[in-house]
Amino acid sequence: MKNLLCFLENSLTSYHAIANAKAFLLQNGFTALDERESWNLKENGKYFVTRNGSSLIAFTFRKSGNFKIVASHTDSPCFKLKEFPEMKGVFTRLNVETYGGGLFYTFFDRPLRLAGRLLKEKDGNLISELYSSQETFVIPSLAVHMNREANKQFAPDPQTDLLPLYALGEAQLSDNSVARDLYVVPSEKPFFSGANNEFLSSPRLDNLTSVCASLDAIAKETSGICVAALFDNEEIGSRTRQGAGSDFMRSTLKRISLYAGKSEEEFMQTLATSMLVSLDNAHSLHPNRPEKCDPTNRAVMGGGIVVKAHANGAYTSDALTVAAIRKLFGNAGVKYQSFYNRSDMPSGSTLGCISLTQAGIPSVDLGLAQLAMHSAVETFAPADYEELKKGLSAFYKSNLTICENGAEF
Repeated sequence: MKNLLCFLENSLTSYHAIANAKAFLLQNGFTALDERESWNLKENGKYFVTRNGSSLIAFTFRKSGNFKIVASHTDSPCFKLKEFPEMKGVFTRLNVETYGGGLFYTFFDRPLRLAGRLLKEKDGNLISELYSSQETFVIPSLAVHMNREANKQFAPDPQTDLLPLYALGEAQLSDNSVARDLYVVPSEKPFFSGANNEFLSSPRLDNLTSVCASLDAIAKETSGICVAALFDNEEIGSRTRQGAGSDFMRSTLKRISLYAGKSEEEFMQTLATSMLVSLDNAHSLHPNRPEKCDPTNRAVMGGGIVVKAHANGAYTSDALTVAAIRKLFGNAGVKYQSFYNRSDMPSGSTLGCISLTQAGIPSVDLGLAQLAMHSAVETFAPADYEELKKGLSAFYKSNLTICENGAEF
């Protein structure tokens, strides 16, 4: 768990997550590529390419074989700093807007930090630098004496209630940047809990657990063309230049195919026989509110990898891809379980649905069971993370090929 704990603590934003992913991949023999340059791919080579400093695609190159893809996301709900953020008076507060659909009442009265990237001028050019503040900040609650209904109902106003307290008196942010993408994020370290330390709580479990597990798996023994795609902006719909709705994955897969000497026709054939794992966490059975889960398909922490399905396409799984992953996990001795949402509750979605609009690859949605999704601090069972790493390794080692009416192993 050491690598995961370090990754969770130090990946404050998507930019930090990708910087940490790059360092890990370089240490494990991967070579960095640039979208703006020609590539020179060698048989059995290991490579990665980044976009915007917040998304990354790593892959193993072989001239034959189909694509085995694991896609996850690097972002989590938080607050983004606006331009000219200082709101001065008796106190200086920071003017922010919400990023993603966070459980924002959980961000009150806990340590927060500014983190992201700065664009600075150097020698007449612009360079991007990672940034994280040494200082911590809080968003103070309104005392219950001033809000007697706080324990009955509370819907924080983003423009009024969710402003971080920056300083006593008037103060000015100074970072010498030309422009910046800075976020206010939870700064708490991961911690174990439970009678036997069977739980792990941390900010950004959704979805850095998936990111870290996919990196761990692709760095080990693989077969065929294995891909780990780490996308930004899933929490706001993925429709950005570096999101799953962009051409980043398709253009990368196409370049891999071209360097393998394949024609456009052969590239399309390869996509049809490949498989995508859309990897994002799932809701665990809640100990205090079990009625919120489906009566017969409820995921539990400690129950293994969650296989998610949804009739209206919120998840990409179908009978073919579910059967394929079940057989694969069964052969490898990997624990798995099924998840559906209650039929009377709207479902969240994952990046898999959006990425398939760019490349129509057979896909299955997987994840880990967790509590308090989109909270400032979330909780899951580390035992499931070990199953996830084992399951992804089995996927990358396999010769899984999707056929029209089945799958070959």
